[in-house]
Amino acid sequence: MVVIDTLSNALTTLTNAEIRRKSEVVIWPASKLIIRVLRVMQKHGYIGEFEYVDDGRWGKIVVQLLGRINKAGAIKPRWSITYRELLALPYWIRRYLPSRNIGILIISTSQGVVSHREAIEMKMGGILLAYVY
Repeated sequence: MVVIDTLSNALTTLTNAEIRRKSEVVIWPASKLIIRVLRVMQKHGYIGEFEYVDDGRWGKIVVQLLGRINKAGAIKPRWSITYRELLALPYWIRRYLPSRNIGILIISTSQGVVSHREAIEMKMGGILLAYVY
């Protein structure tokens, strides 16, 4: 199996498991970026606890699902976004989220991986990674 975009693969796995009403899912291969994105999703209540399992190869992540994800996906290409563009957020919300107050955009900033709301509070731009609603 050849995996080109591990983040996209992980988010698709989460969405498919939620559609099938699974209580937990195993994501592999694991990466630091996937773990950071999962932390943001956990902070906003989309997933429960998750655990990294070292299998001696790529590693796996076991994620507890809460049934709150309707769709999660990677944003490709990875757009750079400035703080001013974040303030004019309706363009990005219309493009990736179903409504203004539903869901989050996940952004990689110089201070770490955060949601778009946290990036606005920190007055920072970054690179759009994913969306969840």
